[in-house]
Amino acid sequence: MLVPMELSRVLILDSSTEQFITLTEKGGARSFAIKIGTPEAMAIERRLLGAAVPRPQTHELLDSVIRALGGRLEKVVIHSLEKGTYFASLMLRRGEDLVEVDARPSDAIALGVAHGVDIEVAEAVLAEAAEERPDIDPPIEAGEDDDDE
Repeated sequence: MLVPMELSRVLILDSSTEQFITLTEKGGARSFAIKIGTPEAMAIERRLLGAAVPRPQTHELLDSVIRALGGRLEKVVIHSLEKGTYFASLMLRRGEDLVEVDARPSDAIALGVAHGVDIEVAEAVLAEAAEERPDIDPPIEAGEDDDDE
């Protein structure tokens, strides 16, 4: 079973090469963070803000290729978690055909954000990630934990 998720947070830390995105279950309480690289985090952030770039970056290039070949991105699916690594697919529609293309979750989400497509996570992945992966929770940002005052 696939669970609808939404991108709820992009955390870009200037002091680190590891950035984080957080996916949250739509209509539910489960969420999990994925470590990603700085270029991918910046691409996701840029696409969320709708910021244009003067020349196509990798995700814009891939988007152009998909469209030039008569396809469109239908959804992003994170389907497995193996030894701490998430695996995703781009689900592309080309006429009547649904084509699955292997992708890193960060790349898939960067592409998907620009099109507002669904992000879905396999139930088994969500159950494992939401319960057994506290070691990759993003750090608390300064001032975020100031509820005691």
